[in-house]
Amino acid sequence: MAKVVTFGEIMLRLATPGYLRFHQAAEFEATYGGGESNVAVSLANYGMNAEFVTRLPKNDIGDAAIKRLRSYNVGVDNVVLGGDRVGIYFLETGAVARGSKVVYDRANSAIAEITPGMVDWKKVFADASWLHWTGITPALSQGAADALKEALVVAQEMGVTVSCDLNYRAKLWKYGKACHEVMPDLVALTDVVLGNEEDAEMALHISPDGVDVTGGHVEGEAYLSVSKKIMEQFPKVKKVITTLRGSINANHNTWEGVLYDGQTLFKSSRKYDITHIVDRVGGGDSFMGGLIFGLNAYPEDDQKALDFAVAASCLKHTIKGDFNLVTVDEVEKLMGGDASGRVAR
Repeated sequence: MAKVVTFGEIMLRLATPGYLRFHQAAEFEATYGGGESNVAVSLANYGMNAEFVTRLPKNDIGDAAIKRLRSYNVGVDNVVLGGDRVGIYFLETGAVARGSKVVYDRANSAIAEITPGMVDWKKVFADASWLHWTGITPALSQGAADALKEALVVAQEMGVTVSCDLNYRAKLWKYGKACHEVMPDLVALTDVVLGNEEDAEMALHISPDGVDVTGGHVEGEAYLSVSKKIMEQFPKVKKVITTLRGSINANHNTWEGVLYDGQTLFKSSRKYDITHIVDRVGGGDSFMGGLIFGLNAYPEDDQKALDFAVAASCLKHTIKGDFNLVTVDEVEKLMGGDASGRVAR
């Protein structure tokens, strides 16, 4: 299958055990994760050729992150070494009416200090057919935004399909540029766009009509207008996808999605009722990983690609950590209606 390149930041994740609050924790569970690396791990897990490009310090922590990616068969040959530190994020997992909290400690991380010219993009894309990025990367610094723009220009020149997750993070845009000042130029070079209603509003100043997100109920048809507006504003975009999360409480969500291809609004065949969430961090990344796989594995069947993405992401909510460690068979089993969770013997 196609080689997929993802570009962004991988961080050290320090999470409180169980549902402890930060001030209760005497220790933290250490793993690694980050939007684009999470997508790469999903794709490698499905058997695709996935490569992650980033910048990491030449020290034991940077080396540990690289080894973790290698352990999941993610290519790391084009990781740039340099800088002083790996970004960190602290996670406090919420329960019932108390939402989860994330505290970032990623200022001056190695990737935030990347600049154009550090990555040989023509070499990276020599055997690649897909590039994935998220709105997190250009939020880190002007240098990261410029390096991403450089990657997108080369990808377009070399005929590489580009996807993005708009991924608005209010806590990140701190270097003097607002999200809506940077993102449009990048989305203009993108073919497949994923984003929810907040992402579209904050990144592109595009809003859907008639959506009550806080009420715990969302309808896929309400996103048709925003999908059309994105395609009108950005002619290169061929597909717009939206995840539909109904948040009943921190442990109980409903999960589905829609995909618009310019003519038809596809709605996921199943709506999943996730009643006991283990870990929702990385849920959107697992959706994107499933979608990229689905669009490549079922190129003539957008409905099946969407259904694969929704099912894959549903399963991610049962797995601790950022990475979605499920197989194609497990996803397709859930797509087929088997949500029994019975022991496989």
